[in-house]
Amino acid sequence: MSEQLPLANRSRHIVVVSETFPPEINGVANTLRHLCQGLMQQGHQVSVVRPRQRHEATGSVTSAGQALFTDEHLVTGIPLPGYPDLRFGITRSARLAQLWRRKRPDAIYVATQGPLGVAAVNAARRLSIPVSSGFHTNFHTYSRYYGAGFLEKLLCGYGRWFHNRTAITLVPTRKMQATIQAMGVNPTGLWSRGVDCNRFTPHKRDDNLRKSWGVDPNDRVVLYVGRLASEKNLQMATACFERIHNLHPKTRFVLVGDGPLRKKMADRHPDYIFCGMQRGEDLAKHYASGDIFLFPSKTDTFGNVVTEAMASGLAVVAYDDAAASEHISHEGNGMKAGLADDEGFIDAALKLVDQPTLLNRIRSQARLDALDLNWSVQIEQFEQLVLNQQHRVKYHAIKQSIPLL
Repeated sequence: MSEQLPLANRSRHIVVVSETFPPEINGVANTLRHLCQGLMQQGHQVSVVRPRQRHEATGSVTSAGQALFTDEHLVTGIPLPGYPDLRFGITRSARLAQLWRRKRPDAIYVATQGPLGVAAVNAARRLSIPVSSGFHTNFHTYSRYYGAGFLEKLLCGYGRWFHNRTAITLVPTRKMQATIQAMGVNPTGLWSRGVDCNRFTPHKRDDNLRKSWGVDPNDRVVLYVGRLASEKNLQMATACFERIHNLHPKTRFVLVGDGPLRKKMADRHPDYIFCGMQRGEDLAKHYASGDIFLFPSKTDTFGNVVTEAMASGLAVVAYDDAAASEHISHEGNGMKAGLADDEGFIDAALKLVDQPTLLNRIRSQARLDALDLNWSVQIEQFEQLVLNQQHRVKYHAIKQSIPLL
């Protein structure tokens, strides 16, 4: 990427378009919460366009005085197949164009690739408003976990088409940047993630919570936080814990989150502790009350849970991908295995349980390194990537006349 130009010191109007948004609980929603809050704190006006979530009152536009946005525009939402808690956004690009003619944004950031994202990109291009996109989810890779691997090439082509119609695509890691460039997506910009080290901290370790799990002070808790779904590679987490448990019978496996695999796993493993969805301070206590954190996913673009676990003083075991590829040094502040090395993943976890000195050293270093992952730095980087005037040049070069549907 060419040298960045300084931003004018003035408030901008930024629109964030997403199929998922707080209070939904997932990595994209969590990232957008920090993004919008940070942009507001920088003095920008932030408008959000998103689907109406389940159980929300009717009404198209809601003004909100809360810190996440200046105003929002709700569109019709329909359930996403396989993810009933998430919703596609359905609207006409002409409707968004009308909205943005009345209050013209300086920039539009489209976080998701669904129908709402397509409508937003169409409207932005028609109005010559700079539009950027984010690569937050590996949907083309997910297809193989839902018996639809034959769609992977089609979805990959769709992603290339979608992102190349925007001025720049933001990705959270250098490895993912190389991956989508190999797919034919250009240009790209590196925009990583921060972590709230005031919320996620070892000081929130809760002895009463650990007792409720049947854990003595010197016993180990293996923790998983995330969606209980096929694409998260939970069979590896299960295999890893079973190997640990065979050697250390007092070790407990605690899973925080929900999803389509929860009932099946609970029926098969009644000794596992399923805590369901946790939010806010309760989530922070669950993190801090663990010891070893398993992140077996091979499909995440980042994985905010990795840095949250580090901030909470846990020893993370992960594949050398996503957030772990950027922020974990093997046997320094966590443990990593190659993407094809399942046995290495298990061996890394076993080593932590077998060597308390190594475990304690890694946990301390993980917390120290997490303190450097500041959200304010990432907000400034987002401003440079999305608001920088040079992206307007590329945008006008690729602009085509598109009929509004």
